[in-house]
Amino acid sequence: MKVDDISVCMFDAYGTLFDVAAAVRRCQNAIGSKAESLAQLWRQKQLEYTWLRSLMGRFVDFWHVTGEALDTAMNNLGISDAPLRARLMELYLTLDAYADARPTLERLKGLGLRTGILSNGSRSMLVAASGHAKLDGVLDAVLSVDRIGIFKPHPTVYEMVTQHFDIEAQRVGFVSGNYWDAAAAATFGFQSVWINRLGARREPLPGKLSGEIKSLSELPALLGA
Repeated sequence: MKVDDISVCMFDAYGTLFDVAAAVRRCQNAIGSKAESLAQLWRQKQLEYTWLRSLMGRFVDFWHVTGEALDTAMNNLGISDAPLRARLMELYLTLDAYADARPTLERLKGLGLRTGILSNGSRSMLVAASGHAKLDGVLDAVLSVDRIGIFKPHPTVYEMVTQHFDIEAQRVGFVSGNYWDAAAAATFGFQSVWINRLGARREPLPGKLSGEIKSLSELPALLGA
């Protein structure tokens, strides 16, 4: 598989450029044996609440959703610790970028591509995380669903890219660590790539992917560079 003739390459943020487990990992000592379960359940509920709120037509920004998801995860695991909760939320603003994120973005910029983030994250969260990871200098756009008031995978989210860059969908490459996101982007018309860091299986969703990689460092080769 190969991605052909694109001029813009967009990336999902959480789980693609930023490690969503990083906040819990930094508090491992305080959380103890429940750390892995907390990280997984927090992320699960975070995604579920975006989908459910979109279907209900009850949008709130991703920061609010992230807090609600953390509350549910902590309650379900029997963790009652207000300072820990505050610390985890604070750390979510400075998640670690994956080691392959900045070198790949730099490489794509060197190839003359415009790059950006398209994310459910609120703009303030994305700006904070990008600045902390020093990715802001290699991004041409940071697009948040805040502007339209609905979460992925609604098609209007992906339409934000074509409107922002005034470009046809097939000229856009899109990379996500979430299979459902990559599939939705492909359905919209992007040349969509799934970064499958954990070796997960594909799911029976609409949308034909243009590629599957295990690391962002594989992306330039997929682009023919």
